[in-house]
Amino acid sequence: MKNYKIKILIILAFVFSFSCEDYLDVAPDAVINEEVAFSTFRNAQGFVEEMYALVVSYEQQAHTFQDFLLGDDGFVDRPTKASGDIDAGRFNDVIRDNFVYLNNHLNSSYGSTGTNSANVENINSFNRQRPGLYDGSLRGIRKANIAIKNVESVENGGLDLMVNATQAEKEVILGQAYFFRAFFHNEIMKFWGRYPYIDKVLIDDFRIPRPETYKEVALLANEDYKKAIELLPVDWDNESFGQLTRGENKGRLTKGTAYAFQGKNLLLAASPLMKGNNVTINTYDYDTELCDMAVDAFAGVLRLADQGRYRLAATLEELDEVFWKSPAPGAWPGGTEFMFSATGGSQVQAQRFMASGVNRAIHSNSAGFEVISPTHNFIHNNFGMANGLSIEDDLSGVYGPTLYDPTKPFENRDPRFYKWHIIDGQIIDAGAGDPNHVAAQLWFESPSVKGFHRSTGAENIKIVNNTGYMWTKFFPKVDGKYHTRWNPIIGQYVGVRMHMRLTDVYLMYAEALHASKGATAAPASYSLTAEAAINLFRNRAGVPNVHPSIVTDNNKFMDELRRERTVELSYEAHRWVDIRRWGVAHLDKYRRKLALDFPQDRSNFTETLLVDRICEFPKHYWLPFPVEQTQIYEGFPQNPGW
Repeated sequence: MKNYKIKILIILAFVFSFSCEDYLDVAPDAVINEEVAFSTFRNAQGFVEEMYALVVSYEQQAHTFQDFLLGDDGFVDRPTKASGDIDAGRFNDVIRDNFVYLNNHLNSSYGSTGTNSANVENINSFNRQRPGLYDGSLRGIRKANIAIKNVESVENGGLDLMVNATQAEKEVILGQAYFFRAFFHNEIMKFWGRYPYIDKVLIDDFRIPRPETYKEVALLANEDYKKAIELLPVDWDNESFGQLTRGENKGRLTKGTAYAFQGKNLLLAASPLMKGNNVTINTYDYDTELCDMAVDAFAGVLRLADQGRYRLAATLEELDEVFWKSPAPGAWPGGTEFMFSATGGSQVQAQRFMASGVNRAIHSNSAGFEVISPTHNFIHNNFGMANGLSIEDDLSGVYGPTLYDPTKPFENRDPRFYKWHIIDGQIIDAGAGDPNHVAAQLWFESPSVKGFHRSTGAENIKIVNNTGYMWTKFFPKVDGKYHTRWNPIIGQYVGVRMHMRLTDVYLMYAEALHASKGATAAPASYSLTAEAAINLFRNRAGVPNVHPSIVTDNNKFMDELRRERTVELSYEAHRWVDIRRWGVAHLDKYRRKLALDFPQDRSNFTETLLVDRICEFPKHYWLPFPVEQTQIYEGFPQNPGW
């Protein structure tokens, strides 16, 4: 996305502490020449561009890129990382961690820390030098409110400063501001829960008490998303104001993006954790009124897809274009499914993220062991069999002949299991014609030393692996060969984790629809059933449709729908939010992180417990606010258990 260049003085003097009063109040020395900033569309869009720069890149924002999977899906063999703090229930340490995308107070000097250092204006350099999610979201909320105040018409309570702009230009500025005001509230709410909805520029002393329920905040955000939908274009390239950056508008907000996040906001609010309001929890109990509203919002995206604006990748191979196979060096990936992601970054950051699931000894000359290893339990519980069944259902024998053989756990699996993982015995490099560089084949060393070997004619390099698997969803593979230090192709591509892609929309649509109307009913707003939506992805992967007996069992189908979501969105940093909103994070199945141990001859396979996560309901379902945040004034209670 090309940035608008503006030469105006905008000094945003925000202090970089963890208090919303600091972010949302006007600092005494803040100088914002708003009449200049909003005098023209070009200037106003330059102001809005800074909100794009505040969208956090989960996969690149922290100090390292090997710690952004915070659920049961990944294991990092360094308990001092944020994921280790979450596993140990040390949530107060998480919110004090300078190296996690939730906070990110990293100093611009490598290796040092500080609390007043991340740079909001650094929009094209390291993501890790920008504010983290909490900090950046509060800045974004304030900036959105400044834009709305200055651009909105007088009759709507604004100053209408854009006197030198067309009506369409005013509308697109407002549409982006309304979207970002809702989006940045949602970003905080995903991790901290119900949060005051700030809908004006706060000045001097103020009180913003926490609302009683998550739902009431979500409904306020919904109103902003509705305004954004009305005001944003379907495609910037087709609008006069988009001609200056025609062909480079892929990352800009559109009507489809707003529909998608409107639906996500409503679905999260409808989910079991939010409905139970931290008092009760039933994993199959959704707010059906909110689910119906979410379905209608998602239907808006699906209708645009039917018109050709978006398209699901048709095959597993085409999904490479979504994740890493960018059309040209430095170009946006995302393919036809792209809807929204963080902007900026660098090629180096992208490459580190793309390789974060593969040991360094394979992809670089460094022998460092930092890697996000997918847990055996995550893979075993979700990546099922070629017959379309989970391993648990396959072993039950209820749904037909059994395929899973515990003595051969890597055989007869869902094609996505092989597509997105490096597994035991797999050839990762066929040799490239080098007589001293024969096939690189991985195998597990022993139950006591978790590791793979790479064997060549001249060397035997130990490759440490903590769980028995590596994941490769964003890792380039061309002509049957992965990127390795012997086959350096990664520089030709740019991988990115998207905040929203079309697959996610279909999956959320199916979840909300099934929670409200069941698996086989279609809503008035769109013709697709939840069953048909899920089968789209199974057909794409080459596995059979959901078994009819599962479809007729409401709870069982919800389990299957969630499993399908988990597989399709694996390693895209949705998992920790999902297992909390579903109200299952405290159950053994989601707490226990396992490795699969086996000797080189595969004569036996043993599940080994790596960590038993500490997770109590409701304490470990929300991050705590810093104590000082809850002491600013009465009416801002701490999250339960803290």
